[in-house]
Amino acid sequence: MADISVVKRDSRREPFSREKVLKGILRACEKRPVKREQMEQLVDQIEAQLRQNDKMEVKSRKIGEMIMERLAQLDDVAYVRFASVYKKFKDAQEFVDAIKTLKTIEVTHD
Repeated sequence: MADISVVKRDSRREPFSREKVLKGILRACEKRPVKREQMEQLVDQIEAQLRQNDKMEVKSRKIGEMIMERLAQLDDVAYVRFASVYKKFKDAQEFVDAIKTLKTIEVTHD
């Protein structure tokens, strides 16, 4: 199985790390009613999807979007927490916008 390289925002490349993805998810889900197994499954799904694409490289932005999409279905607060770090929120309006986006995602998945 070929290794996947992650292209960072500054164009650096590093190997895909399950541990790094899980760490971000764990932080977002801290003190939330989300089981460790659910978080592990989320990482499994992301890694499987990346490996199905047959691409040797993936932008970190794509991984972040995949995480947010799944967190939106799993836990609202974890989604907003992850989005605030991932998107580098600068003010409260960006939190409001993330919640509006979350509501849109929920409507399309119901």
